[in-house]
Amino acid sequence: MNSPACPPDFSQRLRDARAATDPNDRVEQLAALAQFQLGFLETIQLDNALKRAVESTPAGYSRIRLALLGSCTHDHLLPAIRVAGLRRRLLFDVHAGSFGQYRQELLEPSAQLNEFRPDIVLLSLTAREAVARVPLGATQAEADLAISSWVGELRELWNKARSAFSATIVQQTFLDVSEPVFGDFDRLVPGSPARVVARLNDQTIDAAGQDGVLLLDVARASARDGIDAWFDIARWLQGKIEIAPHSAQRYGEMLSRVIGAQRGQSKKCLVLDLDNTMWGGVIGDDGLDGIVLGDGSALGEAHLALQRYAKLLKERGVILAVCSKNEPAIAEAAFKDHPEMALRRSDIAAFVANWNDKAANLRAIAEQLNIGLDSLVFVDDNPAERARVRESLPMVAVPELPADPALYVRCIAAGGYFDAVSFTADDRQRAEQYAKNAQREALRGAAQSIDEYLRALEMTVTFGEIKPIDLGRVAQLINKTNQFNPTTRRCSVGELTEIANLPGTITLQFRLADRFGDNGLISAMVLRPTADDPAVLEIDLWVMSCRVFGRQLEFEAMNIAVEAALRSGVRAIRATYIPSEKNGVVAGLYESLGFKRVDRPAATEGTSHWDLQVNEYIARRTFLERKAA
Repeated sequence: MNSPACPPDFSQRLRDARAATDPNDRVEQLAALAQFQLGFLETIQLDNALKRAVESTPAGYSRIRLALLGSCTHDHLLPAIRVAGLRRRLLFDVHAGSFGQYRQELLEPSAQLNEFRPDIVLLSLTAREAVARVPLGATQAEADLAISSWVGELRELWNKARSAFSATIVQQTFLDVSEPVFGDFDRLVPGSPARVVARLNDQTIDAAGQDGVLLLDVARASARDGIDAWFDIARWLQGKIEIAPHSAQRYGEMLSRVIGAQRGQSKKCLVLDLDNTMWGGVIGDDGLDGIVLGDGSALGEAHLALQRYAKLLKERGVILAVCSKNEPAIAEAAFKDHPEMALRRSDIAAFVANWNDKAANLRAIAEQLNIGLDSLVFVDDNPAERARVRESLPMVAVPELPADPALYVRCIAAGGYFDAVSFTADDRQRAEQYAKNAQREALRGAAQSIDEYLRALEMTVTFGEIKPIDLGRVAQLINKTNQFNPTTRRCSVGELTEIANLPGTITLQFRLADRFGDNGLISAMVLRPTADDPAVLEIDLWVMSCRVFGRQLEFEAMNIAVEAALRSGVRAIRATYIPSEKNGVVAGLYESLGFKRVDRPAATEGTSHWDLQVNEYIARRTFLERKAA
């Protein structure tokens, strides 16, 4: 975890949090303490305080029911899981399965598990059973057959969990805790424990990719950290503990990152300082030829490694921005003229170089990109600048960079800010799409009116039903979208598939292109029949990327949805708006579309309900040309 060290007054802060009279304030103070690097004891103390503090779900937090089922002892992991969740504003209610009873729990769920109805099922299994099925002298074919059979059984359990609970499945990869039988020859023997565990992980990972199962990759973490950082043979012999107590905090952090990513919490934008961050030296003082960058020196290669890592992040969909105290022309000259730069100006979606306060500049970057401040990760070598941003903008992630630039990349990677649960074609194009938004903004500035701007964009909307090939991207969009998300609903691929297959359900996906390029799949809508009247549809899900706000897509999407409803013999469409900290932009959405507010019971304070008689709907005029998918 890349966070400040535990403060010396932790105990006093914990007492102050416990003494807070307002329940929401109490949870906020505990969440602030969770941001520090905590030891095993501090984690247990904070977890105990959290269990007593949370009576209901505070605003801005999500409550998640997690079932942890496994073939080893894992009770010691629960405090770390809950505290790591608190760090991400996730409140975990945990059902810990009985030791070794994971099969029985899923094949014939207990009354307790059925009542619990987990949102997430985590399978934490050892490799011992699979290893025992493969004789040491097995051939490659025999070993692969035994491993495939075991993975097949595992997939059946995934399916059982999905069908029983509509839950998201997280599969823990397998630790190799074996000692070598043949020394360095181990990996060449098909039946050796080390080879079996390696093949088991490979096949499990392939199956998870095919089945839409998320991974908690402790195998990779142990390869990076060393097996002793994760496994203690004495603990295993004493209590069948495979994940050692000293790795509990790391385990909880990794799990919370996976679930946070699935819930759309991953950051979207890496904001980089320039001097002594992207290169060595101060370009304004040292000149273009004087900065240290590139092959030939350890320092220059360290800064180049950071640029190359940032370039990789851009290629997977992370937006890059610059926030530097510099003269703009001098700062941009390095991107244009320095031969060792891995990043070029075209890689940067938002470039802010001036002498203003960096916190103010970060606000400007978020506004320019139309993303939340909590989507930013700010990387700066200067401790004073980091402290200033943390104080002014606590929602911005600020890695505590080490003094040695050689460790910058590891520091950023270890923070888990950009963890993902999918990688789609739209991800690969996203950074370029944000960069092209600058061209759109230039066009907007030159236009005499909003109508002239929209007409000049030459927009085309391609639409159709959500097909199996779209499910990954649509689920990603649902889970990442916070602003244009009227119900703040989240949904896994499995849940989305189940909803889409319900009789009478209408699913729609929308892609928007214009003269500057294709924005990709940027909106989705799911309407399903109400329980009391199949001629009335409820907008169960409707999300739209912030990249296309203000382009009239919401109007054209509703035009298309109403037409589809009329073709299906639908009489009315219902909608719900549940306010959150981030979706105020759609507070007036349904009223603007001609819906009328109605009174219906609301489970959440501030919720409003809306109805539309489809035969009374007046289609909205837009500047979008339609194209069927």
